[in-house]
Amino acid sequence: MSEIPLSAVADATGGTQPADIPGTTMTTGPDPAAGAPARAASQIAIAGASGYVGRLLAERLAGAGHSVVAIARGAAGLPSGPRVRACGIDVSNVDATADVLAGIDAAFYLVHAMAGGEGFADRDRQLAGTFAQAAQRAGVRRIVYLGALGHDDLSPHLASRQEVGAVLRGSGIDVVELRAAVILGAGSISFEMLRSLTERLPVMVCPRWVGTRLQPLAEDDLLAYLEEALTVPPGTYEVGTPDVTDYGQMMRLYAEARRLRPRRIITIPLLTPSLSARWVDLVSPVDRRISHALIESLVNEVVVHDPDPAMTAFTVRPLLVADAIVRAIDEEAERVSDGFFDRPEGLVGGVYTMRCATPLAPDQVDTARTNLGRVGGDLGWYGMAWAWKLRLRLGRLFGERLSLQRPQRIEPGAQADWWTVTRADEDHLVLTARDWFCGEGWLGYRVASSPLRLEQVAAFRPKGLVGLAYWRMLWPVHWVVFRAMARGQVRRARAESSRGHAAGLFRSNGRRRIPEN
Repeated sequence: MSEIPLSAVADATGGTQPADIPGTTMTTGPDPAAGAPARAASQIAIAGASGYVGRLLAERLAGAGHSVVAIARGAAGLPSGPRVRACGIDVSNVDATADVLAGIDAAFYLVHAMAGGEGFADRDRQLAGTFAQAAQRAGVRRIVYLGALGHDDLSPHLASRQEVGAVLRGSGIDVVELRAAVILGAGSISFEMLRSLTERLPVMVCPRWVGTRLQPLAEDDLLAYLEEALTVPPGTYEVGTPDVTDYGQMMRLYAEARRLRPRRIITIPLLTPSLSARWVDLVSPVDRRISHALIESLVNEVVVHDPDPAMTAFTVRPLLVADAIVRAIDEEAERVSDGFFDRPEGLVGGVYTMRCATPLAPDQVDTARTNLGRVGGDLGWYGMAWAWKLRLRLGRLFGERLSLQRPQRIEPGAQADWWTVTRADEDHLVLTARDWFCGEGWLGYRVASSPLRLEQVAAFRPKGLVGLAYWRMLWPVHWVVFRAMARGQVRRARAESSRGHAAGLFRSNGRRRIPEN
């Protein structure tokens, strides 16, 4: 389950000597006189920006005021927005990559080829070589590379990551290489495997690797390290949580954070990584080409051997493992709410999403908006009230006590029935339920134009086997009820619009009966 952050290891030299970078506004390391970090490069490229880390890093750097060029083989899926320019190129093409890197001060290299299956080590070595050549030709002054912890007899995956780091350093460009283990954040491949195993298996039969020691790293801490890597002295830095754990303990901590029953882990020494990889395939939605390569690495300890260079060069003070897991779970919920209407349908991470849209007529828009502000206190508002009554009774069997309540004002933070309002404005309403017996739920509406329509989105993050069974068994019912709810909202808007139109005609006709003076 080593995230083994999808870009590599390094050598064991751990060089951290200061070095000036001529010919650029970027400097390295803190300024002892000023007592503050030096100004970082402002033109930054991220190769591999369509991946989990790359997308988050692009958003963070752009938010800090940098101009970011997001690079991946295809433009689809690349981050975009203010200060972010998407470039769909293949980094195996030296000329095209050099053109894109022209004027770039620093480049992050987050490319990996594990999804390609067998032969990934050769492809990774070749890609690193062409990228280094292109960066050299373009005059890039610094490469920041996300590597992986690991020493001694490394797995093929870790050995390949180590080789990539060596290739980049061989370019002569200043390289900052961060070595890390599992990244604890929603979207991390390793975290998704941890989630799947712990959520779905109250009792687990595991091989010896469940006791392999590691020091994972919180997502926020990783991003902070990557950002500061723009200004620290070139070298190799080992980073991780202050505490050492193992995979079995991480599963127990995850179960505790999700308030699941304690997980029972039975270790069978004869269960090889190859056999356990096939077992993981049965319960995890992660791409098996990647998961198999990661699982082969689980026999390697991935711990920090020398924390001093990172402690000296960086200001980051990482979270403990338990806190990092809680942070990952909470941040996933926040992201669901923040990007709710942009979520694709189906399973993303650990969250299932359903969506539909129903046309609105121009004269129904205002009444649809008004209707969204009436949530709370009445099951009829949702549509198919009988289905919601059954849902409330089902919850009581599991100790759930949901009740109807109408807030004085529909605004963020208000309680409407069993929901907390997380967004409420003229065209949007997003509701969140965090205390369901089966998991967490979201329900949202948006009045959208081009064409005029009412969009309805629902998301559900199941908790444990009960939550997964709830979703799977009731999915056909959810599918029918969900669409009926959207149609009901529009029917209500249509009816109110018709009543308003009729009342307007009545008042108009009445005025005509009043004799003029």
